[in-house]
Amino acid sequence: MSELRLSLVVSPDLFAVCRLRADQSIPGWALSGSFCSLTGTPDELSIVCPQELVPEEAQAERGWKSLKVEGKLDFSLVGILSSLVLSLANVGVSLLAISTYDTDYFFVKESDLDRGVGALRKGLLVRASRFELQILGR
Repeated sequence: MSELRLSLVVSPDLFAVCRLRADQSIPGWALSGSFCSLTGTPDELSIVCPQELVPEEAQAERGWKSLKVEGKLDFSLVGILSSLVLSLANVGVSLLAISTYDTDYFFVKESDLDRGVGALRKGLLVRASRFELQILGR
């Protein structure tokens, strides 16, 4: 069995998950921050971006904190997302997961952050705002 160590980094920023109409153009405010995820479907355009950029009148769920898996993840790795999700689910913390080409981001409500971090810390090595997670595999 081999071991893979992952570092999770908690962002100091708050994020919002926004819903726009499917036919709506991508607003400039969404693209002006340090992070932006866009998902378009026939039903909606969803945007995740720093909360401070989102206009007050926008339909949005605010108050999310980001935990980033630091470093590049190979597409052949199996079980990373499910291991982290299960740890959070076991303590009743819901999340939004976003995968990019290089890595994964997890968003939890700010009010659930301490409980979520506590669950992730069980059996993990802690260094400042980083957590090393061990995933055992073949």
